[in-house]
Amino acid sequence: MDLLIIKTGDNYIRVGQNAYEAVGMDKASVFPMSQLNWVKEHSAKARSSGFPEAAIYRLHLTEEPLGDG
Repeated sequence: MDLLIIKTGDNYIRVGQNAYEAVGMDKASVFPMSQLNWVKEHSAKARSSGFPEAAIYRLHLTEEPLGDG
């Protein structure tokens, strides 16, 4: 499964109501690939809102059972 995130430096962007925040991966906004155009718009807005390094990244996730534990 592929998902999209916006990354800035070593942090990730959380998209809020007209605001952008640099956060850890556990708080990052994550989007399906079908929202690429929307993510492009927010990446550009994040760059102009104080995050000049903001860039779109693709997360490739795999899913498998962890096992006992």
